[in-house]
Amino acid sequence: MIVTLIVLCEIAFWVLLAVGLALRYLAKKPRLGAAVLLCEPLLEVVLLAVTAIDLRNGAEPDWTHGLAAVYIGFTVGLGHATIKWVDARVAHRFDGGPPPVKPPKYGMARAAHEWRVAGRWVFAAVTALILLQGAIRYVGGVGDIGSLRSWQQTMLFVIGINVIIAGSYTVFPKRGPSGSPGASGD
Repeated sequence: MIVTLIVLCEIAFWVLLAVGLALRYLAKKPRLGAAVLLCEPLLEVVLLAVTAIDLRNGAEPDWTHGLAAVYIGFTVGLGHATIKWVDARVAHRFDGGPPPVKPPKYGMARAAHEWRVAGRWVFAAVTALILLQGAIRYVGGVGDIGSLRSWQQTMLFVIGINVIIAGSYTVFPKRGPSGSPGASGD
């Protein structure tokens, strides 16, 4: 049941995004489009409530409950950036907006970009960790919490990988082609 709800939330996320942007740019109703986009967080509230009710009703904590926490964490951490990314492209394509800004390719500007990306991923993973810990406390000593602990380890791995990637751009900044802006690595 939880996996089905996660899939439905993901489908609903993209449907709400498409409807919100269609209203904003194709129907020229920006306020209505924004209202639809603001409904996105309700999906996570529903998923969180259903997961908590499932656990309260005696369900054995398993990987699906952990996946729900991770899905919510990643939607909280990455959802806004995803909506902004898609919005910029739709605005450019259908409303004459400016071309989407591309991330810098070289030097410390690229490193700063990678740290911002890593920050979003770390925020998502920390949110998932907090939700997983909340589920562990909620269940208490009643059930096997091994699967929830396993998800926590995975989130720590996600944090570590993102910090390593961003750190590598800081320690070893990519140099631009000689003679071009940013060639010095700045």
